Formats: sequence, structure tokens, C-alpha cells
Amino acid sequence: MKIAITGCAGFIGSNFLDELILDGHEVIGIDNFSTGRKNFLENSFSSKNFKLIEEDLFTSNSLPEIFKSCELIIHLSANADVRFGLENTSKDLNQNTIVTYKILEAMKENGIKKIAFSSTGSVYGDSKIIPTPEDTNFPIQTSLYAASKLAAEGLISSYSNGFEIQSWIFRFVSILGPRYSHGHVYDFYKKLIENPKELEVLGNGKQRKSYLHVKDCISGVKLALEKSNDLINIFNLGTDDYCEVNDSIKWILNDLNIDPKINYTGGERGWVGDNPFIYLDTKKIRNLGWSADMGIKDSIISTLDYLKNNHWLIK
Repeated sequence: MKIAITGCAGFIGSNFLDELILDGHEVIGIDNFSTGRKNFLENSFSSKNFKLIEEDLFTSNSLPEIFKSCELIIHLSANADVRFGLENTSKDLNQNTIVTYKILEAMKENGIKKIAFSSTGSVYGDSKIIPTPEDTNFPIQTSLYAASKLAAEGLISSYSNGFEIQSWIFRFVSILGPRYSHGHVYDFYKKLIENPKELEVLGNGKQRKSYLHVKDCISGVKLALEKSNDLINIFNLGTDDYCEVNDSIKWILNDLNIDPKINYTGGERGWVGDNPFIYLDTKKIRNLGWSADMGIKDSIISTLDYLKNNHWLIK
């Protein structure tokens, strides 16, 4: 199959790209390298089935040409800096929502009938139903990031109904694993390198989160693409468990064999828009035969090991 994957040099995108090439697909990867890394594409560059397009999707006018003859679009590119959305209020709209619209228009022009989209568990806001199923009523949105992703979901489902485009929408928890380059494990490790005697923690450390290893994330997406064939397919992806931020801190400190003073900034949220409890109901994807191979603690420690062995990522 000929597949286009956006955000191909990012954390999830580059891992997914490796899998697609191993599976024998012809892949066009698109990235503007604003956060993606060419180092992550080393394996892919050696394949004759991979073509890289260095392009900014928001400003590009070339998407209809780039997508020609593609059968599936895997749309992973996004602005993922959730914490800083209020500092540049147009960034989530432009990079997450408008870019999705442009991709859908290019698909329509080329008659492409399949799209897989990476959304987020944050679209559930401060859900009153925990674990949160896919068909819950949406609450008030708490972040511009989540709002932009939910708007993109709405566009995709509307195009699916209007133009018979089959869509798979995946609401991820936080993803961990090799090539991880932002998030709490990265932030804590960077702070502890700089000062192993103190660690600042946003919020009160009691925020409860679910996490998923990137390999399990990709296996879930691939299985859903294979086995779920409705016009619009929506899946939560996460482990059947959660932990407190304090649990993650304990595991990281034990692994590093250090005992810093921990300074909490206070409040139940890490930042404006943070959801203090994210735990998704994953029965729907598990009913297809999927389950996560790696638990949360092992995913956190394996991510930490990757960062310890790749200090060039810590900047």
C-alpha cells in the first residue's frame, strides 16, 4: 500500500514509519522538522520504499500533488506543546485544526478514502466518568490543544459522512518509549541532570495519568485499521491502569539512585488546562484482540533508559 504519514520525524511518527517500512509499504513521510529530528529517520533513509518531503503543512500548497496515488493518510503531525498554548493562541488552531482541513481537502481532490488521525484523551476534559469511554458526553474543554484536536475530529467525521472517507480516530493517553523528546519523564530527567539535589514538580504530584508505550500504541492503531471497518472508527488507546505523578517520580529517582528535595508548585493541575485525572476505557480496542504488552512503570523506566543513552536529546 502507498501511505503518506505526516509528522514522520517526530516521536510517534518515526517509530510508526519504521513499522510501515518493515511491513513492506511504500511510504511518503512529511515533516517540517520544527520538532522532528532527522536522526530518527536513519533507518528509513536506507529503504527504497521511503520518500521524505520537507514541507510545512500549514503553509504548503503542494498537498494534492504530494498525496497523489496514496491509499491511506496517517496524520500524526501536530503542535503538542499543550502547556504553552496560551502563549501563542493561534498555534493549536493552525497546526492542528487548519492543517487537518487542508489534508482532508487534498484527500478529496485525489479521491483518497482512508485517514488515521492521532487525537488525544484530553478531549474528555475533566470527565466525570472514569475510566472514560469513547461515547461519553464531551464536557467543557480545558485546553486550546484539546479544543483544536476535537475540532479536527469534527472535520474528519464530517468529511467521512460527506465524501465517504473512512476514518480512524485514536484518542491517546501520553505516549512513552524510544525517541521520546517531551513530556514529564523528559522534563524531570533534564531538571535532575541540571540539579540532582532538587526537583520542581508542577502541581501537587497527585495528578493521576495513564501512559502507553509507543510500540503498544502503534500495534493498537495497526490492529484497528485491519479489523475495524465502519465509516467512522473511534478508539481510546491506553493501558488498563494509571499512576500518580508521585509514583512516576519515585520510580525515576530509584532508578537514578538519588534523593532530591521535591518542590511542588501547588494546586491539582500541573498547568492551566491540565486534566488532573486521565484514565481511558479501552474495552473497545481490547475487544478487537489488542492489549498493551508493557505496563506503566516499565514504560517509564525504559523511556528513562533511552534518555540516559541519548543525551544529545537533552537540551
